[in-house]
Amino acid sequence: MKMTAAEFLASPHKAITLLGMSGVGKTTLAYKMPHEEWFHYSGDYRIGTKYLVEPILDNIKRQAMQVDFLRDLLRSDSIYIASNITVHNLAPVASFLGKIGRADLGGLPVDEFLHRQRLHREAEIGAMCDVADFIDKAHEIYGYAHFINDSGGSICELQDAESVRVLAENTLILYLKPDVAMEQKLIERAISSPKPMFYNESFLLPNLDEYLAETGLDGPDEIVPDEFARWLFPRLIDHRRPLYEAYAKEHGYTIDARDAERIQTEEEFLELVASVLD
Repeated sequence: MKMTAAEFLASPHKAITLLGMSGVGKTTLAYKMPHEEWFHYSGDYRIGTKYLVEPILDNIKRQAMQVDFLRDLLRSDSIYIASNITVHNLAPVASFLGKIGRADLGGLPVDEFLHRQRLHREAEIGAMCDVADFIDKAHEIYGYAHFINDSGGSICELQDAESVRVLAENTLILYLKPDVAMEQKLIERAISSPKPMFYNESFLLPNLDEYLAETGLDGPDEIVPDEFARWLFPRLIDHRRPLYEAYAKEHGYTIDARDAERIQTEEEFLELVASVLD
């Protein structure tokens, strides 16, 4: 959605999509908006609570069935398993995505990893296409004046025209652009504690081949999952940077993630947004 600063500030119902790598401050910024005025829509939360509910639970049950005590209780319907996903706790989604590598270290075979990645892609597309309906629900059912879409870090990888159309037509898209120091901090965090992530296959597979050639491993089943994740993340930063920039250039606007980090009030946020519109 393109508009002037005057149009944005005068709008009685503002709808914004925050775009950027996980860790640049999208969720933190969204939570700085007054909770009674802004409906906070989390793409990752929607993925985990609607689109991947069954695969996530199946993955947990598959692990539980390997424990004799739990297997007997599950088969007799004596217990049930549920995931406790919140906006600040998306661990069940991450545990479902997993990492490529050695089974004894919790790694997944490439085929299974790609299967889960494809499920996640479809789920993220669905979550973004739901935004238009949730904007209406936020106003009509819940009485919120404004809407903020806290999108996942992989939105630039989806290559899906419909989800782009929905966001561009219904929300003002803001890319939180990190500086070099912030990118380095993201890399250091990922190296310190590698997390499961979504990767576009056109990025993942060539890098997987390069990693195997560089390390001399015979195949993906010999990979130490965390070591591959650490090696891959800096490349992912370089890969996604131009994708975010192109997305924002065509469909939205760019704000400095450092400026967004300093925001403390709704008024400051609106002033920052208005400053980039014209």
